[in-house]
Amino acid sequence: MAWTEVPVDVEPPAAGTVLLTGIPGSGKSTVAAALAARFAASAHIEVDALQELIVSGGRWPSPDGDEEADRQIFLRARNACLLADSFAAAGFLPVIDDVVVRRAHLHFYRTTLTAGPLHRVVLAPGAAKARERNLARDKRLTTDWSFLETAMREELADEKTWIDSADLTVAETVDAILSATGLTPTGP
Repeated sequence: MAWTEVPVDVEPPAAGTVLLTGIPGSGKSTVAAALAARFAASAHIEVDALQELIVSGGRWPSPDGDEEADRQIFLRARNACLLADSFAAAGFLPVIDDVVVRRAHLHFYRTTLTAGPLHRVVLAPGAAKARERNLARDKRLTTDWSFLETAMREELADEKTWIDSADLTVAETVDAILSATGLTPTGP
């Protein structure tokens, strides 16, 4: 077989995409990696890693209202959607982790992702627990983002899958996500 004949996409594609969201420190990256590990073919798309691909001109989100940083939030989301659609078409379940607290941001994901159903899951351990987790991890944030909890609860209140993971282990949180989404692990 010649290289030009190697198929990338498969039938059937992955069973949709998981968007795991919550405020910083809610456990998104850890849980997303553990969730992806439950499947034989999966990809963890960490949106912060996409931001880090910007070598020059990158702007991280700021509580001060930075228009360019806000634009880059949507650039990151667009690139996450492109990757997710590509992985899903190739048979890999994409698990995106991103801080999505605004309705417009979630709407962007809903309208941009094309691969199967979008399984939206909000990790909500509470602002105090998220702050505690942030202080205990290597990737420490210099800004206290706990105020996003209020915005997220107001703007995304009608999302059906909220998981209070404050007292759950990572494995228990993954189990709760699987139960809520109906996704069936295929195991590595």
